[in-house]
Amino acid sequence: LNHNASTIVTIFTITGFDTTKNPMLVGVVILIFYIVAVVANVVNILIILYNKKLHKPMYLLICNLAIVDLLYTTSASPTMIGVLVAGVKTISYVPCLIQMFTFHLAGVMEMFALSVMAFDRLIAISCPFQYHSYLTNAHTVVLTYVLWIVACAFVAVLPATVIPLPHCYTVLKYTVCNYSAIIRTTCVDPEYYFNLAAIITFFLSFFTFGFICLSYVGIIYFAKLSSNNDKKKIASTCLSHLIVVICYYFPVFVIAILTRFGVVLTLEERNGLNIGTILGPCLVNPFVYCLRTREIKNEIIKMFSICQKS
Repeated sequence: LNHNASTIVTIFTITGFDTTKNPMLVGVVILIFYIVAVVANVVNILIILYNKKLHKPMYLLICNLAIVDLLYTTSASPTMIGVLVAGVKTISYVPCLIQMFTFHLAGVMEMFALSVMAFDRLIAISCPFQYHSYLTNAHTVVLTYVLWIVACAFVAVLPATVIPLPHCYTVLKYTVCNYSAIIRTTCVDPEYYFNLAAIITFFLSFFTFGFICLSYVGIIYFAKLSSNNDKKKIASTCLSHLIVVICYYFPVFVIAILTRFGVVLTLEERNGLNIGTILGPCLVNPFVYCLRTREIKNEIIKMFSICQKS
């Protein structure tokens, strides 16, 4: 297309995987990971919803994280699987914008969900006797709703800045419809928009990560004052959360820090890290909480034993 002539875009072509060796193999691997992530998260949600004993703030937050993970992986994985396995490389304009919004919304909510879970652990450890009066189920649900609304407000900036822009290209150089990919198809200098996205990402990442770190400083301080038996319990509940936090933030910071320091990532490296950020937490989270949370583990064992008897 002519560089200067803006065009009305109805369809984008996704070319992020064009240089991938063995696209079918990569696609099948992503498909398997996606199915496992969806099943594991849905099982977690159903166990928590149907078991009245698990209607407690901590489990409601685990349930919320599972919903976020489902949104996160479903916003991107089917498109990637379609490109790699079925060779469907096009996506219409409106679905592309919807994908961009849900993809970034889930990314922001993942940070918020992990922050609230750190806060939940801090309250549980620092004021165990007041915990149930501070964090009731109603408070937890209201807090979660507020966070979803705040996340939507942050992410609404992206479509608001993209939609008015004229488009000169129809090729997306990335693997999904994210903000950067769509901005690159417009006729404007992308620098301002990339900086805007970078500022929002930087603010949210460092604010939430800083909040989680401060919560852990508090947790470590109160853990020192606890008995040895309590210390083991504290370590056990916090380890699940720490694994999940590292799994999410590590690739985010690698991409942010390397690109800010001028390290140019190849398309394959960037794609690999992006797929890691999308699929990693969604796969790890349900298993970490299934295997490390006694109540959820017991429910799963009970379900399996009932299935075998029948």
